[in-house]
Amino acid sequence: MDSGFYAACAGLVSRMEALDVLSNNLANANTDGYKAEREFYSALDASIGTASLSPLNQAMNRYGVVGGQWLDLNEGSIVPTGNKLDLAIQGAGFFSVQTASGIRYTRNGNFHLDAKRRLVTEQGELVLGPPRPGSKQPEPIQVPAGAISISGDGTVSVNGAMVGKLRIIDFPKGTQITPVGDAEFTASAGAARFEADPSVREGALEASNMNAISGMVSLILTQRSAEMLEKALSIFNNDFDQTAQSLGQV
Repeated sequence: MDSGFYAACAGLVSRMEALDVLSNNLANANTDGYKAEREFYSALDASIGTASLSPLNQAMNRYGVVGGQWLDLNEGSIVPTGNKLDLAIQGAGFFSVQTASGIRYTRNGNFHLDAKRRLVTEQGELVLGPPRPGSKQPEPIQVPAGAISISGDGTVSVNGAMVGKLRIIDFPKGTQITPVGDAEFTASAGAARFEADPSVREGALEASNMNAISGMVSLILTQRSAEMLEKALSIFNNDFDQTAQSLGQV
């Protein structure tokens, strides 16, 4: 009975954690450049000691728990917008932006010009280009008045003259990339590398890679599973109460 109670409890906790991940994904299904997080499960072996257990005991003492989340970096669909300052990266790479918390990386290319004609994100954060000669600090992209065009390699031109270039970076395989909100990410210090052959599409945005329909189905199934485990816990709890009352009478 104890094993069943603990298994149901561990299962309910894991479903609640999974619901948090799914809810966040669904909330960002329409966020440009958003990358979904996917939960994965692992088994917690609650058996004690080194004694060999029967297959039944092993099954009853192994509980499913959420082992964590992994970031799904698969590319979302490219949606044309016709706005020259909307940019989408096809293939590998991230835009670099300057935030109050330091440099962050994003696939959301929904950019515009601020009052100083600097290229900025939806949140007003500066979009960065490479450092100037003799400097290590990336520079904001300043755009003079005129006809703006952005080529496939990220070069920004006005009236045909180059005025800057997008700082598009990527990370070595296995780098830990952490979401920090607003479709922005951080990575371990020194991990960023310039993308040697970026492919930027002008007048388009990359949609979220979260499929709202499949996400809603997963949310409903996980909710139902949580409800079943909650009922199981209630049954076990009632059985414990009855056992305790019986022992008290004895």
